[in-house]
Amino acid sequence: MSNVAFALSLTVFAGLATGFGGLICIFAKTTNKKFLSACLSFSAGVMIYVSFAEILSESFEYLESAFQSGYTIATLSFFAGIILIALIDKIFTHDDDVADLINPKSDKSNRISLSSVDQRDLKRTGVMSWVAVSVHNLPEGLVTFMAAMYDPALGIAIAIAITIHNIPEGIAVAAPIYYSTGSKTKAFRASVAAGLTEPLGAVIAWLLLQNIFGDMDGLFGITFAVAAGIMVFVAIHQLLPTAQKYGKHHVVMRWLFAGMAVMAVSLIVLEGLF
Repeated sequence: MSNVAFALSLTVFAGLATGFGGLICIFAKTTNKKFLSACLSFSAGVMIYVSFAEILSESFEYLESAFQSGYTIATLSFFAGIILIALIDKIFTHDDDVADLINPKSDKSNRISLSSVDQRDLKRTGVMSWVAVSVHNLPEGLVTFMAAMYDPALGIAIAIAITIHNIPEGIAVAAPIYYSTGSKTKAFRASVAAGLTEPLGAVIAWLLLQNIFGDMDGLFGITFAVAAGIMVFVAIHQLLPTAQKYGKHHVVMRWLFAGMAVMAVSLIVLEGLF
């Protein structure tokens, strides 16, 4: 039970990072695009490194011990994760230009100086962003929970990567709602609610999957490979292009490799602790 509590607490921590992103949005006085670019590229480096150096290698190990064709299963699961998140991204698209949504020109009521039709459209963008981020967070919660249950060090590493990634997602949810309604409370609640789908998805998936799969090594191996595919897709398809848009190429690359280096050191330290 202590392992379950630890794993659940990690998913809650990672999920609540969207709420932190919402706070950044509604209390930001200036748009710091350079800072956003650095955060996004750093997060991409973290996610790419941990996916290939740790998560996917763990998947190979577990699946090769469980199945004769474990390497093939892991490889197929990796690309299945990419296809899964690509389909989710296509169905539930949301506005990635989060920097443009922070502190736009507004009047004293905190509403953007647009027509009522434009405000309604902006609010709809916020709702769609909430749906998109909520759906994206479900598999992330599953991955963090399962990893922490089986390997606490890996669970912490994944939680750190997802936490960094969830901050700009919280901005993407909160910004259009805040600037279309003028309500900080609604914007913050929306960002927190989107993040809480992570622990919800983790618990539901754990209760269902542990009764379906008798071989837990095989389950963890497939889950890790799918997770690696999801995280690599998010880093390359979402984080890096947005970072490039708001920052210079050499700066983005610098923070990308800085994220990899920090995650590499973190994994070494966490392996020593656990």
